[in-house]
Formats: sequence, structure tokens, C-alpha cells
Amino acid sequence: MSKPLASSKPLVLITGASSGIGQALALHYAQAGARLALVARRGDVIKSWLEACQISTDSYEIYSADVANIDSTAHMASACMARQGVPDVVIANAGISHGVDSSERADLEVMARILTTNVLGVAATLGPFIAPMQARGSGTLVGIGSVAGIRGLPGHGAYCASKAAVINYCESLRGELRGSGVKVVTLCPGYIATPLTQNNSYNMPFLMQPQAFARQAAQAIAAADSYRVIPWQMGVVAKMLRLLPNALFDRLLAGRPRKPRQSSRLPD
Repeated sequence: MSKPLASSKPLVLITGASSGIGQALALHYAQAGARLALVARRGDVIKSWLEACQISTDSYEIYSADVANIDSTAHMASACMARQGVPDVVIANAGISHGVDSSERADLEVMARILTTNVLGVAATLGPFIAPMQARGSGTLVGIGSVAGIRGLPGHGAYCASKAAVINYCESLRGELRGSGVKVVTLCPGYIATPLTQNNSYNMPFLMQPQAFARQAAQAIAAADSYRVIPWQMGVVAKMLRLLPNALFDRLLAGRPRKPRQSSRLPD
């Protein structure tokens, strides 16, 4: 395949671009004039949405891939670099969320799927672009963590564990790439009004609309912030949660409704 033509417009790759945060980020960057590499299992959904938004077909490419599958993700990365070049920003956003009950055998399989998608999927997404960005001497790798990764929430163990892993993985990667010109940004959303949160039965303080999140996320990425919680109010809450003694933290969450298990939710 011929070498992609150089462009002055930045190239932003986003996984999980078919809905929620990923879709909001795609719209934000499209409106900002960036070129897009959009990744999801449901490429047809992305295509229909882009057409509805009247986004120019010259500004994007769509890649169907499952980030939980390393080979699928590697093929996507190779195809992207062959068609569009090495991205300026790679946002590993794809993720899933279900409540789990570890005493239920079936829920352990749900947990395995969550960990594979949310943790391995981030590494599989960012990994293929590391060496090309290092060779170029620039680029930004973005991992989407969560405030839920700061402390464990009852019934939410799989998701909390996965996002804690993402936060620590990105921190490790940031140290490894220090001085290479490649930046690593960790973004931790609070509660965002997306399909992942629509079935939550508990109070969600500082609930944020996806487009508002996307604007602030893009600012953090442009500034190469190593770590940012969005919205800032949840950052304050996160710091307080870190400081709470276990006994007080447990008492605070006593009786809190749990995240719905997969069996009680519509499929992704």
C-alpha cells in the first residue's frame, strides 16, 4: 500500500467511538477540524452516525475491531498507519461495565470479559503506536480510567478493578516513555450521561453530559496533563475518598444500591 499523504491536520484515533464518550470525543475533534480514525466493533453504527452529523467523508476512516482481541486490534493499528499515517493522539476509550457478584460462577466470566476489554484492550490499543511515535519523537497516548478506579465500590468490583489497573498501567507507561517526546495522559471521568450509566439506580453526583466531558478532555490532552479527573468536582471527591479510613468508607457506602448485573441489563 502506498505511503499516506502528509497532512497538516492532526490525526486522532478513538476506540469505542460508536457511542457515549467515544462518540462525543469524535464529534468534538471533527468540529475542531482534526482527521479521525474511529474504531468500534460496530463500524456500521459509526458510519450512520457520521452521515447523520454530515461530517465530511474525507476527514475520517472507520475500523471495525474488538479491543479485547489482540490480533484484531493490531490489524486495526497497522491498517490505520498504512491508510492515514501515525496518529498524533490515540485515545483508548473502549470499555464495558456490569455489576458482578463473585459468589455467582457466571459473574466470574463477566468479570474476565470486563478485565480483558478494559485493561488488555487499553494496552493492545496503545501498544502498536508506541514505537512509531518514539521514532517520530511526538504523540500522545490517552487511557480512559475512571473515578471508580480510585476505591472499590460494592457490587462494582470488576469495573473498579479494571479502571484501577488502567490508571496504574498508564502511570507505568508514562515513566517508560519519559524523555521520548511521547506523552501519556490518564483521564478519569466521573459520572457521564452515557449508556454505561443509564441503568444505574443510585445517585450520581455531578452527572455530566458527554459533550461537556469531551471539551474538557480535549483540553487536558492538548495540555498533556499526566492525570485529570473530569469534572473537577469529582476530583475533589476522589481526593476525599482516598483519605477516608476504611471503617468510615465502608459505613458511608453501607446500603448503597449496587451496579446492575449483566443478567438484569440489556446487552451491549
